[in-house]
Amino acid sequence: MSNFQHKNKRITSAVLLAAGTGSRLQPLTNEMPKCLTEVSGSSILERLTHCLRFHGFRRLVVVVGHLDDCIRRFLGNSINGLTIDYIVNPQYMTTNNIYSLWLARKAIQESFLLIESDIVFDASLLGDMLYPDCIAVSHMLPWMNGTTASISSTSRVLKLNTGHCDIPDRSEYKTVNIYSFSLRSWRLVEEQLRRHISAGRVNEYYETVLAEMIADSTLSFNPVFFNSGRWYEIDTLSDLYESELIFTENNARINRRNPYEGFYVRPD
Repeated sequence: MSNFQHKNKRITSAVLLAAGTGSRLQPLTNEMPKCLTEVSGSSILERLTHCLRFHGFRRLVVVVGHLDDCIRRFLGNSINGLTIDYIVNPQYMTTNNIYSLWLARKAIQESFLLIESDIVFDASLLGDMLYPDCIAVSHMLPWMNGTTASISSTSRVLKLNTGHCDIPDRSEYKTVNIYSFSLRSWRLVEEQLRRHISAGRVNEYYETVLAEMIADSTLSFNPVFFNSGRWYEIDTLSDLYESELIFTENNARINRRNPYEGFYVRPD
């Protein structure tokens, strides 16, 4: 379905998973959560809130855990026109993001954008993710690892590959860890999450659930292609260094009125 057909279903709510300890980014995350790590003078969370508000979002649900008081101080109850709601994952030390997403279920009664707290991206890339049932993907680069998506010649997501793949084929793309869900799709995901949590599978990634549902055709996503030189996933200090090279800003802070200003993107 085209974005034009989706014009009355534009998403205005987002869920941010920000409970983890960010252990691979220590010592920076010893005293602050990963989402408050700065990239070229602006934190990941600051960039995200400006981006969401620019694109018309009204609500942000944040799942917190590690050093949650830092996030609460930064966001408060609202920021940049976004209403902020908090969900606490008290077991963030012993669970994975599947459990954080499960805990957020009661706060979600509408279509929404799901995003993780370690992604930095050019704000313009988000435009096509504002409609339900999309997945952000990127051409593979040597630094990328983790979940990939197999895309058909007709631009449909055929499957998610959560295992390691040394030599991906040309139909495989890296997932950017940004998804959008219609309320109908979310209800189906919620039920599958319940099965996993009930079985004690709290240390998995939520992508495992999505992969199962795509495989049995319960769930369907449209791919949105992110330019591989305009986003970065920050897990380690090395990742932080590389992201600094991409997102060098002319100003010390993001321009308050326009998040596109001040971004420098390294030419491909």
